[in-house]
Amino acid sequence: MVEKIETERLLLRPLRASDAGPLTLHASDKRVARMTSSIPHPYPPGAAQAFIEGSANGRRAEDVWVIDATPSGGEELIGVIGYREGPAGLGYWVGQPYWGAGFATEAVNALVHHLFQDRQLGAIETAVFLDNDASAAVLKKNGFAEIGRTGVFSVARGETVSARVFRLEAAGAAR
Repeated sequence: MVEKIETERLLLRPLRASDAGPLTLHASDKRVARMTSSIPHPYPPGAAQAFIEGSANGRRAEDVWVIDATPSGGEELIGVIGYREGPAGLGYWVGQPYWGAGFATEAVNALVHHLFQDRQLGAIETAVFLDNDASAAVLKKNGFAEIGRTGVFSVARGETVSARVFRLEAAGAAR
């Protein structure tokens, strides 16, 4: 079971069946999908339900949390954040209506500290596409340093896209 993680404005919580509608709404936005490696565009019917079921049944190789803008645990899915062991292990997205409000920065900060504190990770790596300056800024605000370049396949774009690799050592994580 995925833990709940609370911040001042957010609750990172497990996916619920009732998240399918807002998940579909935000993941269907081409601007969101093309900045991720795994969201297809167009977003197929039933994809949200399959994603939720896969997470609930432990069929995903990563832990996934809803970024919920209702700290009391309401029903306001504004994005998703996840972590899996290995390179490019941290992934997140926020729906377009919520861009620029600091929600991604806050969610990344909370998850990073959870992973370092509760899971005793030594470092976290992730990659962002070269044309995703907003996501690179989120990582930099959270203390990540760029360590190189790689190519990452984007399902929405249908091709391998140049990406910047970022890393944060547990000792360098500021709260």
